[in-house]
Amino acid sequence: MLSGWREVTARRPWRISAKLLIISSVVTVIGFSTICVNVMLDMRRGEEALARQTPENLATTIESDVSRNIEIYDLSLKAVANNMLLPELAMVSKTVRHLILFDHATTARHFGAIQVFDAEGRLTIDASTLDPLPESRSEEDYFRVHHDNPEAGLFISRPMLFRGTYSIVLSRRISDTDGGFLGVVAGSIRFSYFHELFERLSLDPEDTITVLRRDRTIIMRRPFDLDVIGKNLGTRPDWKPENLQVGGSFAGKGPVDATPRLYVRSGGSSPLFVVAGKPLSAVFALWQKEAYRIGAVVLALALFVLGSTLVLAREIDRRAEAERKLEEMATTDALTGLKNRRKFDAVIDVEWRRAMRQKTPVALLMIDADHFKAYNDTFGHQAGDQLLVGIAICISDSVSRAGDCAARYGGEEFAVLLPNTSATEAFGIAEAIRGKVQGWSDDAATSTVSCGIASLVPAAGMDWSILVAAADKALYAAKAGGRNQSVVASLPKLSLVA
Repeated sequence: MLSGWREVTARRPWRISAKLLIISSVVTVIGFSTICVNVMLDMRRGEEALARQTPENLATTIESDVSRNIEIYDLSLKAVANNMLLPELAMVSKTVRHLILFDHATTARHFGAIQVFDAEGRLTIDASTLDPLPESRSEEDYFRVHHDNPEAGLFISRPMLFRGTYSIVLSRRISDTDGGFLGVVAGSIRFSYFHELFERLSLDPEDTITVLRRDRTIIMRRPFDLDVIGKNLGTRPDWKPENLQVGGSFAGKGPVDATPRLYVRSGGSSPLFVVAGKPLSAVFALWQKEAYRIGAVVLALALFVLGSTLVLAREIDRRAEAERKLEEMATTDALTGLKNRRKFDAVIDVEWRRAMRQKTPVALLMIDADHFKAYNDTFGHQAGDQLLVGIAICISDSVSRAGDCAARYGGEEFAVLLPNTSATEAFGIAEAIRGKVQGWSDDAATSTVSCGIASLVPAAGMDWSILVAAADKALYAAKAGGRNQSVVASLPKLSLVA
């Protein structure tokens, strides 16, 4: 037990050193990895900010073009709505009326002809012909909006099939001087305008352009999909409008398809706004390659550092084990396995000082093999060595506390240091040792031991040699009294008691 405790004490500093080396290496690797991750995240944010500029510029350009054309077309609608109030319009011919109404009307191949509907929704005037065919639009959304809301202003309809082509209808209310409803003037912008506009752009196959109304109704989208056109994103439960604010951006899955993209919304105030999207895989393609490269280098360095640390830690343990063995060889008696005289002197000096500080007793047993020289001469040196080993075993079996120290003091003499032990307790241990030795010896070679016991509380100015001298005198008294007995020294007068 005592030997095991000493081994733990000897090995503990080196174990702590090896653990500290491993912990410091792990912390270093984690620290560098954290720095690397932060740098890579900063690079990713920078890559995202740089990539955001392209769809942002694209969305702004498209919105400007669309807004400009809508504004130009709206000027024509306003001119027609205002000219419809001219009193002389009813007295002129259809040809002159067309010249008056549509003189400032914008004409382009993507713009539909302007039409005028009366208060009942019947077609009365068509810019494309002097004699329009009968037609009613009273059930259309754009007609009902103007009929019910005098303040509607310019209204842009949902995408619809208008006069044989997919278009969006732009309309304005015609009101009299008192604000009464006189009808609606309407025109259209064909989808061909958006197709041509998108074709002029250099876009990747997975890039998206979406034109929406302010209520988030999709007017046009690239790539073109009739199943998506006209859908209102505001009704989708899996998409929150605040994800993409005016002039803002959003990275992730959008409301239309499952492809993660970087979406950028235009920041204008026109009736339509534009959202440009670019796949995140394209946005972070170069960053991912760089991240894999740097990650591989950091991982290789981390493995190298950890591997080197484990090798060094193993070498430290080996060195600690070697030093422990060297210390054990230097402090252990080779024959009996007990501590040697050198180690005993060091231990008793430490324990004496501790007992002096704590004012606790220290006991010492001096044990000697009886008639050892005669035994050695009779049975030989090998038998004598076996006897000493047997006595050492009996001592080790009887001394079990971690702080106790059993040592071969010299020749056939042994010493047992018992910190914090009274004379009575020490006498009991000595008797236990003596009894075991006597019981262990066989009939052919009976051997016994004599024990001298001393116990005292160290005081200032006292040296531990006093304790050794007292135990030694007690041992002589035991031998003088007939051997095979234990004698306690009575201190400080050192009177002997059998």
